[in-house]
Amino acid sequence: MVQRILCVIILVLVVTLRAARPDEKITIWWAQWEPADALQVLGEKFSKETGIGVEVIQIPWTSYQDQVFLNFGNDATDFDIVIGDSQWIGRGATKGLYLDLTEWLPTAVDMSSVHPQAARYLCEYPPGSGSFYAAPCETDAIGFIYRRDWFEDPAEKKAFETRYGRDLMPPDTWQEFRDIAEFFHRPEQKRYGTSLLTGREYDSIVMGFQPFLWAWGGDWGDPETFEVDGILNSVGAVEGLRFFIDLMQYTTEGGTNADYVFNLEAFSNGSTAMVLDYFPFYPGIVKQMGEDAGFFRVPRNGQRRFISLGGQGFSISTKTSVTQQDLAKKFIAWFQKREIQEEWITFPGCFTANIKLLESKKFREASPYNKTFAESLDYLRDFWNVPVYNELLAAAVQNIGEALDGVQEPKQALDALV
Repeated sequence: MVQRILCVIILVLVVTLRAARPDEKITIWWAQWEPADALQVLGEKFSKETGIGVEVIQIPWTSYQDQVFLNFGNDATDFDIVIGDSQWIGRGATKGLYLDLTEWLPTAVDMSSVHPQAARYLCEYPPGSGSFYAAPCETDAIGFIYRRDWFEDPAEKKAFETRYGRDLMPPDTWQEFRDIAEFFHRPEQKRYGTSLLTGREYDSIVMGFQPFLWAWGGDWGDPETFEVDGILNSVGAVEGLRFFIDLMQYTTEGGTNADYVFNLEAFSNGSTAMVLDYFPFYPGIVKQMGEDAGFFRVPRNGQRRFISLGGQGFSISTKTSVTQQDLAKKFIAWFQKREIQEEWITFPGCFTANIKLLESKKFREASPYNKTFAESLDYLRDFWNVPVYNELLAAAVQNIGEALDGVQEPKQALDALV
């Protein structure tokens, strides 16, 4: 009888311990920025509700990609979830690094509630196939921040109207943008017209160039036929690159090699009228400059307005145990809940893929840049997410960079890139 009682007590203790499972923990890798801080806060909320720990490991952007794929070279990854750039998904899917979520994801989130551009570029491979290797996490886009106080200065407004014959306001076209950059470019006063994305590390020069490529009628290639010649180096593509290069005369010192961090500094130091960067990098500037900072969409050329997509999705490592994969799915499903997404968008720089939330007053008023972000989403495009994207990226950085530096003519550079 005593033995039976002891057995029952031991069984109860084991069940209780298993229910609590204090050893259960999900490890997430992401880049180092404010959205990752917010995810850790939500992870702690998830832990209180479920007893499952969450640790978000942040890695500097400059080494993030290398660290992730080096880790994938091991028998087991140090992470259960990786929040990977959209262009990684082809490699992750075809190399068997990302868990196939096709059957599971629609049970965790109503995919009709996800903005189609986010679903297409952040979650699917190939895009539009309905095969999922990531779940929505951070939707992102590039957009301009501008010196609102300069634009609204009565003396500046009068001078601009006298010179250009129209009101000084955020530009809607690239031609208007060029005029404003020219107007504010006063290097003798240490004032500059603009700083675009031209950095040679990772993807910044490509993110900066492709809105011009697309707006002038070019493209990286035909996604159906895979033809590149005559598309990437078309007359329109060459004109777009030429316009991009022409704007370099109005950039800040060092502006022909400006990455994301460079541009934040160019604006926050008070020297530059209009700066291009990704929206999640803007919370710190808003905190610093308040109402002196304003925002506008990437301009159009004629009727063509295209904006470089950013953002990352949750992908589950195939090199973690099935138990850990199941825990990862629990967290991802929890994150997709409407009430969690409503909380997510209250953190600076955190953007949802939920269509209704993007359209909501709550989202648009949560931060001064949210309205512009929401207005940008329908114009998003992505570049390569195929397994060899890194090789394509290296070729683009080299040839577009040489065009900006005057080493190659625009047509010559695009022919070489083809």
